[in-house]
Amino acid sequence: MESFFGSTVGIGTIVLLVAALLLALSFEFVNGFHDTANAVATVIYTHTLTPTQAVVWSGVWNFLGVLTSSGAVAFGIVALLPVELILDVGSGAGFAMVFALLLSAIIWNVGTWYLGLPASSSHTLIGSIVGVGLMNSLLSSTQQFGEGVNWGKVQDTALALIVSPLIGFIAAGLLLLAAKVVISNPALYRSPEGKTPPPLWIRAILVLTCTGVSFAHGSNDGQKGMGLIMLILIGVVPATYALNLSASADRMQSIVAASQAAAPVLGKAPDATDAMANAVADAELSRFLTSGKQTPQTMTSLALKNGVVADTVSHIKSIGELSVDQRSRLRRDVYLVEEGVSKMLKAGNITDARDRAALAKLRSELSGLTDFIPLWVKIAVAVALGLGTTIGWKRIVVTVGEKIGKSHLTYAQGASAELVAMFTIGAADMYGLPVSTTHILSSGIAGTMAANRSGLQKETLRNILLAWVFTLPACMILGSVLFAAGLFVVLRLF
Repeated sequence: MESFFGSTVGIGTIVLLVAALLLALSFEFVNGFHDTANAVATVIYTHTLTPTQAVVWSGVWNFLGVLTSSGAVAFGIVALLPVELILDVGSGAGFAMVFALLLSAIIWNVGTWYLGLPASSSHTLIGSIVGVGLMNSLLSSTQQFGEGVNWGKVQDTALALIVSPLIGFIAAGLLLLAAKVVISNPALYRSPEGKTPPPLWIRAILVLTCTGVSFAHGSNDGQKGMGLIMLILIGVVPATYALNLSASADRMQSIVAASQAAAPVLGKAPDATDAMANAVADAELSRFLTSGKQTPQTMTSLALKNGVVADTVSHIKSIGELSVDQRSRLRRDVYLVEEGVSKMLKAGNITDARDRAALAKLRSELSGLTDFIPLWVKIAVAVALGLGTTIGWKRIVVTVGEKIGKSHLTYAQGASAELVAMFTIGAADMYGLPVSTTHILSSGIAGTMAANRSGLQKETLRNILLAWVFTLPACMILGSVLFAAGLFVVLRLF
């Protein structure tokens, strides 16, 4: 156990850690039978695969998608959280945050699953995160209401979640129309007859698209649980998980070199040994990451923290040489510099190409210390998501397969919707954006029904749209209430 914890921890801490990890894995389990049902709906309703074959096959490819994921989405989700809670997630407030956002997301997901509504696990989690941030700022004596939310990240994520269903609807409809022009075989555009499987070549296409959607879903949605698990581990066992212990001596030298190259861009820094200057820099960069508003003090603070990171790393060959407190402190400084530089570059505040390249290099080198996911975390999330896929799929499948359009799903419609979903989710994964498999695929099927003039069931679409509309505010309320309640309990206990 020493290799896992890296230092001595109490029984109470172990209990909290196990509970938090189980909750995070439960979220992914629910995500599996809620979201992944969309991936198997087409192969089940076209009789390409039996339900058992479909869910097992999809579960395997979800598993593989998680294992091969990049981690970009995981840390994109973490960046949505209130900065001060990320920096001090091991505190009572940090635990209250983790439990609140996971519980609220699970409650809403299970509720919409029970009603057979294909709502978005991404929306539930993001709504919960915003709710926690708002309540955190409301209870804070140093913040104005709303300052605890990273609105820049929320805006980027919300845009991806809004645009992706439109892409699904339009692109799937256009793909179906294009297929009718290019592929003249009428078998592709027929509905299944009884329970007879389609011709082999059509089955192959539909199995391929189901595989792609399942893999893409695992690679994107699985990362949400990974990011939260890493946040838990960083707060509870920083000795092992605050920084990447496998970072090499060459990595240390590269960080120092990148830091020195970026120093002229950031300007002159105050004395790094001045405790007051460090405290001011922490506060200023936290404010900048939340508001996105740059002041002259922002560059000075970045310069100071960049110097502190370079000084610390230049004296070691491995992270193992640092004490637990030093690792936690270095992680805070690295996070502030990495995210501060990223926000500055995105805002276009640095116009010189060479300066931008120097800062981008610094951010890239620093991310190697903080943006890592151990293999056991990937495996645990992959198993939870894969098992969830094989359980409870039927409610959502019935809605997607029978209740969106007025006619039975054709082979071409299923393939078109899944192809668009597969590529859209894959693209979002590359850019580190969390998107909704549910929204993209459901919209894609609706788009093919509209393009085929098959008719749409307005009652079902209305219920789905209402679920989509109410997911964010409902989870914001749930997250904020549970966070306040959790904080009250933590303060009473500790």
